[in-house]
Amino acid sequence: MHMNIPACYSFAIASLAPLQLRSAATAFRSVSYPSPRVVPTSLRPSVCVGNNNSLISNNSPTTSLRMMSYWNRETCQPTSQYEGEITKEARILALCDPHDAYNKPLYDGPLPEGSKLLAVGSTLADFDNESIINQDPNVIFVSHPNARGPLVELLNKFPSVEWVHTRSAGVDFIASDGLFSSPVQLTNAKGMFSSTLAEYCMMACAYFAKDLPRLMRQKNDVNWEQYPVLEIRGATLGVVGFGDIGRSSAKLAKAYGMKVLGLKRSIPESFSDPYCDEIYDMNGLVELVQKSDYILIATPLTEQTRGLISKEVLQQCKKTAVIINVGRGPIIDEEALIEALANGDIKGAG
Repeated sequence: MHMNIPACYSFAIASLAPLQLRSAATAFRSVSYPSPRVVPTSLRPSVCVGNNNSLISNNSPTTSLRMMSYWNRETCQPTSQYEGEITKEARILALCDPHDAYNKPLYDGPLPEGSKLLAVGSTLADFDNESIINQDPNVIFVSHPNARGPLVELLNKFPSVEWVHTRSAGVDFIASDGLFSSPVQLTNAKGMFSSTLAEYCMMACAYFAKDLPRLMRQKNDVNWEQYPVLEIRGATLGVVGFGDIGRSSAKLAKAYGMKVLGLKRSIPESFSDPYCDEIYDMNGLVELVQKSDYILIATPLTEQTRGLISKEVLQQCKKTAVIINVGRGPIIDEEALIEALANGDIKGAG
């Protein structure tokens, strides 16, 4: 099962300082829900793929992955308070670079009560010893970029593993048939980088609207010649992938006075969002790019989104359009993008 969950439910909890880890692990704790198969709406993951729509463990109706109240980087402080009785110790393998500074809170501790880091490594050999095997690890924390193969090997080696968590929002770097055919629960760190990427989006808009390269050239030349700039206010931002990152970007865009168009794979009938003026499903991609001055690519990389921004789509953009990609590179046809830039079919890309 793959659950796309807010960062507050994960091992990797960002602090107010961007991209830093606040907390590194959590234990399995019992919690009280109205039903053992239902998570309250305020705590429910925004996307859940699988037959079980709950964070309740499949092998025990009274055991769950301990969850805190919803935590938002913009409005809340992380908490060190944990509630509920510990029903199972979290025995963690870290499939990571041992020298990754962002994982220091996990490596150095202290970890929350009921959590124990057993080993850190990047290959099966780093974990293949009796002292680790005898402790029956049940959690794998993943941040190593080359973890796809070693992760499947670890799952085969340690059938006791119940939970795999990635430090990133994207899971494409570990996606494999071996992982998805296993019974483990897979979670990610949704929301961890949303604020940072939203700020990048607005920086990219300003970069082209204010012609920052010219400004820097004139500064270096000690040339104080005036030149015209564009306003971001009143421009249209098209968000391809109106998820957590897309919505965070839309929130900032609305503060600038922009119009926001969103695109989602599926749209709930009751969809309404103060930061989105118009919403499209995947069939509306061409119409969205035709209307947009800035086009933010924030969709995850899947087989359906690989090459989504194709030559045909780029040909439908305004000649003044700017493409801003905060997703994976293969979502855009790179050769087609280079051609569009060289031919002046679009203004720029960032």
